[in-house]
Amino acid sequence: MTRNPLVWLAGGFLLLFLASTTFFRVPETSQAIVVRLGKPNRIVNSYDVREPFGQTGAGLVAKIPFIESVIFIDKRVMDLDMQQQTVLSTDQLRLVVDAFARFRIVDPLRMYQTVRTEQGVADQLSRILGSRLRNELGRQPFAAMLSPERGQLMDTIQSRVNAEASRYGAEIVDVRIKRADLPTGDPLESAFARMRTAREQEARNFRAQGAKQAQIMRANADAEAARIYANSFGKDAEFYAFYRAMQSYQRTFNDGNANVVLSADNEFLREFKGRRDR
Repeated sequence: MTRNPLVWLAGGFLLLFLASTTFFRVPETSQAIVVRLGKPNRIVNSYDVREPFGQTGAGLVAKIPFIESVIFIDKRVMDLDMQQQTVLSTDQLRLVVDAFARFRIVDPLRMYQTVRTEQGVADQLSRILGSRLRNELGRQPFAAMLSPERGQLMDTIQSRVNAEASRYGAEIVDVRIKRADLPTGDPLESAFARMRTAREQEARNFRAQGAKQAQIMRANADAEAARIYANSFGKDAEFYAFYRAMQSYQRTFNDGNANVVLSADNEFLREFKGRRDR
């Protein structure tokens, strides 16, 4: 047996085969579920936010050949691209919303027990996030999606989706809206027409309120002027008559081209005669 090199070669291949089926390597970026006869037995290099990179359970790990199998799950943050959602805002505008989310698997055992795969988690989160987007954005006007309030709205959606994502062993890291636009074609033109009508109505209301305020101000000014004239007349009737006559002359002869033909004793020319002639 010792003189037959084929026996040594076969023995070497057998040892390599046993080693390859016994040991497996877990990278830093992955976590592994060791399944024994179809049931999860243990988790290797599971996610822990307190563990620094390079000091986790990653590395070479042993398992029982032919009895135990290994399922690798990504430990990194993964992207979730959402399909475009149609949302009806509170101001009756139909919007096309394009959003995305980022998530990670924090409980691989629960993920395996519920949806089995990372794609299963992504499908469930996509369904949950789409429903939450429609519900939350449907409670907001279109202007709120274009203002700084959108960041707070995204935080609210993230916290509510996280409450449901934990059932699948996942954690939502971030939720953001890439685009929120009105649909093209007739819906867009109808929305513009409604917005134009609303702005015109608002402008008419402002003009009506301005005209009302102007009338009130003119009435108050006329009343104040009448009060001042009455007080002046009560203090010095002759001076008041003289002042009013001068105002009348100024309006009549202001342009310098007026021709007036009156009798000498006309009341209009009273102040031209002087006080001695009265």
